[in-house]
Amino acid sequence: MKQKRLLTVMLFLLLAVLPSCKSDDDDDLIGKWYRVSDFDGLARYAASSFTIGNKGYLVCGYDNKKCLSDLWVYDIEMDSWTQLASFPGTARHTAVAFTVNEKGYLGTGYDKENYLKDFWEYNPAGNTWEQKADFPGSARYGAVGFGVAGKGYIGCGYDGNYLKDFYSFNPSTNAWEQIISIGGSKRTGATCFVINDEAYVCCGLNNGDYVNDFWKYNPSTGLWTQLRDISDTSDDDYDDDYNIVRTNGVAFVIDGAAYIACGESGSVRSDTWKYSPATDLWENVAKFKGTARTSTASFSSGERGFIVSGKSSTLCFDDIWELHPYEYDDDDY
Repeated sequence: MKQKRLLTVMLFLLLAVLPSCKSDDDDDLIGKWYRVSDFDGLARYAASSFTIGNKGYLVCGYDNKKCLSDLWVYDIEMDSWTQLASFPGTARHTAVAFTVNEKGYLGTGYDKENYLKDFWEYNPAGNTWEQKADFPGSARYGAVGFGVAGKGYIGCGYDGNYLKDFYSFNPSTNAWEQIISIGGSKRTGATCFVINDEAYVCCGLNNGDYVNDFWKYNPSTGLWTQLRDISDTSDDDYDDDYNIVRTNGVAFVIDGAAYIACGESGSVRSDTWKYSPATDLWENVAKFKGTARTSTASFSSGERGFIVSGKSSTLCFDDIWELHPYEYDDDDY
């Protein structure tokens, strides 16, 4: 009788545990990362990248021995790499790059001795580089840059001091104009992305602290708007699990939502967060499946997003990963 009762209790406990295991599976974070064709060039970190159509471009960077100046293109549809005309300026790392009107732009950075402020245009039609008017702010590295509404923008960074100034570049006149500085904290190693012709800037480092304020720039008004902080600073529930702050992270956009991954905040990161501009809220999604890393580069066609290169401690990477945001990773079960 006692044995029968004991078996009944054990069966009950087992049945009680099984639903909770299923619940844990149901709570697994959405998103699945796929490793695609490895980068053909030297492993590196702090490279610059931009996307034109369905092609992602990776240029410059540092391989733990020297600054680089080679340019490579990744064909998103063909999953293949091709080397193109090398960047003709000073080899560098931690420069900014962006796309305006189907052309790529690169400027600022560091060559291991000097902060830089030269600025260049890449034309994929002719596979050619052309030097443009120098960036008018101080020479710097770790700045943030984006292209939106027919103009390019560079701001923030480090020139011996942390910075928050911003400038716009008009490709049709080859001229720069200083605009209103971003609000809040000065920062280096910030992350940016563009959705619906508005630019977003967050993260970064300031005087040893990881920045938690978050800003949106509207090029039609020329104004910055502060959004909700990216850490748990409110009395509401929405940000209780926020752990987004970092420096040298990377972002890309898929179907009108932004994804931030990798970077560092005391240690290298692999967690990934999804931002929805309609609600100004963040959601933790499937972590980056490659080795945790910082100083990566990214490509985004608007429909697909990739992370390539980066470093962890003294190890440089040459792998590239794509996020499929609507799948679950069954391999983790």
